[in-house]
Amino acid sequence: MSKMRTNPDYVIVTAILLLLAIGVIMVYSASAAYSYHRYDDAFFYAKRQLLFAGLGVFLMFVISNLDPRRFAEWARLGIILCFFLLIVVLIPGVGLLRGGARSWLGIGAFSIQPSEFMKLAMIAFLARYLSEHADGMHRFTTGLLPPLAIVGAAFALIMMQPDLGTGTVLVGTGIAMIYAAGARLSHLGGLGLLGVGGFAALVLAAPYRIKRITAFLNPWQDPLGAGYHLIQSLYAIGPGGLMGLGLGMSRQKHLYLPEPHTDFIFSILAEELGFIGAGTVIMLFSILVWRGIRVAIMAPNLFSSLLATGVTAMITIQAVINIGVVTGAFPVTGITLPFLSYGGSSLTLTLAAVGILLNLSRYTR
Repeated sequence: MSKMRTNPDYVIVTAILLLLAIGVIMVYSASAAYSYHRYDDAFFYAKRQLLFAGLGVFLMFVISNLDPRRFAEWARLGIILCFFLLIVVLIPGVGLLRGGARSWLGIGAFSIQPSEFMKLAMIAFLARYLSEHADGMHRFTTGLLPPLAIVGAAFALIMMQPDLGTGTVLVGTGIAMIYAAGARLSHLGGLGLLGVGGFAALVLAAPYRIKRITAFLNPWQDPLGAGYHLIQSLYAIGPGGLMGLGLGMSRQKHLYLPEPHTDFIFSILAEELGFIGAGTVIMLFSILVWRGIRVAIMAPNLFSSLLATGVTAMITIQAVINIGVVTGAFPVTGITLPFLSYGGSSLTLTLAAVGILLNLSRYTR
């Protein structure tokens, strides 16, 4: 490693803190009516989001000051533990069933989502593996297939829950890292065609996924069923205009739009803060992606570069999918918007991942 910089990348820190502040405000605005109706406390979700954000920021700054060699040392143990948790969560009576998916493990008053831990563990493991085998990544059988097999095994366990959104982010992040490590585009393209066929099989295997695809193409075919989420999301975004209806003035959050404080929080933000508010959030994500790519390019070694690539790709893919879903560009799938959507495991682990990025920014050339 080169000489440590005195400070991490403050542009990343500023972008993250602004996104978190917007997120806490929007979680309160989007959930206040529902949480008051259900819990007699309009701040129920906002207080928990603030708690998770505080814990995540604490982890972010702790991790940003660790010896970066620890990430490689803990990578194998981390992915083994995450595979174990992905198996445990599938056991009936152990894993918690929510929204038709067995994706959660209860711990006291809180619960964790093992697939979120797997995303971060997979990034660290692939960064170590790929940096150790970079010379052979141009080969198909001995270079490309082994890391893809690990990613595929994790994807298979996540799909058994099932959780297509998280699985898609995991696979997309893995492919981005493998390509950055030197895999041939022709090899990835050939496997991509097989992947499209496998994805089609997954869609055909579950009737609700077929409905989501058809609803994405024409939500008005089933406006009270499969197309309901997208229609209500567009009803929120449309009236927002340039300036929005005003903070707290959303109509769709009043039990019209499902999950307004989680998966569809961007819709409420666009409704209340308009194009300016939505554009500001997209700009902050773009700044974060730019600085993440910069850290990856200027990293002192391949492991650090791949680690930064993985963290940046994970955040980028998840944000693009979420915003694409709520605006009708992609089929509806359950995935949160990083830093803004309500959620414990997702928010805390994503901030921990940013801590890794900040750590690596101290060592850029």
